[in-house]
Amino acid sequence: MMSLGQVEPRTPISSLPFTTSASGSYYLTKNLSVANGNAITITADGVTLDLNGFTITSSAASPNGTAILLSGGRKDIAIFNGHIVSGVINSGGNYNGTGFGSGISYTGVNTSSNVRVSSVSVTGVVFYGIYVSTDSAATVVESCTVKTVGGSGIVAGSVFDSTALDCGGDGITATNASNSRGESTLNGNGISAINASNCYGTSNSGTGISVTTASDCFGLSNSGTAISATDASNCYSFSTNGVGLNAGNALNCKGGSTNWIGISASNASNCYGFSSGGGYGITASNAINCSGISSSNTGLNVGAASNCFGFSTSGYGVYADNASNCFGRSSGSGFGVNASVASNCRGENSSGNGLNAAKVAIGCYGVSTSGVGLSATIANSCVGETGSGTPQAITYKYNMP
Repeated sequence: MMSLGQVEPRTPISSLPFTTSASGSYYLTKNLSVANGNAITITADGVTLDLNGFTITSSAASPNGTAILLSGGRKDIAIFNGHIVSGVINSGGNYNGTGFGSGISYTGVNTSSNVRVSSVSVTGVVFYGIYVSTDSAATVVESCTVKTVGGSGIVAGSVFDSTALDCGGDGITATNASNSRGESTLNGNGISAINASNCYGTSNSGTGISVTTASDCFGLSNSGTAISATDASNCYSFSTNGVGLNAGNALNCKGGSTNWIGISASNASNCYGFSSGGGYGITASNAINCSGISSSNTGLNVGAASNCFGFSTSGYGVYADNASNCFGRSSGSGFGVNASVASNCRGENSSGNGLNAAKVAIGCYGVSTSGVGLSATIANSCVGETGSGTPQAITYKYNMP
C-alpha cells in the first residue's frame, strides 16, 4: 500500500492565513477566505502553488494585505489555476471598498526571479493586481485576467495572452508583452513595455501603448497619445484629442486624431494619417508612400516626401521642403502642394494655388479653380491651369522650355 504522501505528494491548504515556509508543492482544497491581512505568504524558494480552480477572498472592511505574497522577493515560484476576488470598486476614478490591497505581489529589496503566474484571475484590489517585477525577464505572467485595480494591473518581465482592465495606473507594465490588452481609466499607460506585439492598449488621458518597439498593435487615448514608440510597424492608433501615433520610425501604420496629429514620425513609410481637427494628418522628417488628411490644417507636413498624397479641406494638401511624385489637394485657401523643390508633383486647389514651389518645380502640374495653377521661381517642364483650362496660370516662367 502507498502512503498518502506518495499518492498525493503535495501539501493541502484548507484554511487561511497560511505560510509556505518550505519548498514544495501546495494546493487549495476549497474556496478560502481571510478576515484581514495576507491570505498566503510564500517565504521559501522553490514553491508551486496550485489554486486548484478555487477562489481566495478577504472580508477586511478596508482593503489591506495581499492574497498571495512573495516575502523577500523569492525565486523559482509557480502560481496557477484559480481566482482572487476582492471588493474594491471604481467610483468615478476613486478605487476603494473591501478586501485585499493587492492580488499577487512581493516585498523586500530583492526582486522576484523565475516566477510564473498562469491562469489566475484577480478582481477588485486597490494597489496591484499581479506584481512580480520587471527587473528580471524570468518573471512571466500568462493567460491571466485582472479587472478593477486602483494601481497597476499586471507587472512582469514577460506578459503573454493576458488582460488588465479598469486600472487606475498602468494596465500592463512589462519588458515584453504579447497578445495582451491593457486599460488605464486615468492617466496611466494602457500598456508600457520595451517590446509589444499584437497588443491592445487604451488610456483615458495617458498613452494607450508606450513602447520601444511595437508591431501589430492598436492604441487608443481620449486625450493623450494613442501609441508612442521608437519603432512601430503595422500598428493602428487613434486619439480623441492628442497624437494618434508618435514614433521615430513608422512602417505600414495608421494613425488618427480628431483634434491634433494623426501620425508624427521621423520616418514614415506606407502610412496613413488623418486629423479631423486643426492638426496634421502626418508630420514627418521623411515620408514615403504615405497619405495624410486634415480637415482644417495640413494633410501631409514633411521635410522630404516621395510618392505621397495629402489632402486638406482648408489648409495645405502637401507641405514639404522637397516633394517628388506627390499629389496634394486642398479645397480651401491653402495650396494643393507647397514645397521648396517639387518634382513630378500634382497640386489641385479650389481657391488657392494648385502647386507652389518656392525654388524649383520640375515636371509638375498645378490647377486651381479660381487661383494660380502653378507658381514657382524656376519652373521646368511644368503645366499650370485655371479651372477653365487656361494654360496661362504659371507665374515666374523662368527656364520654361
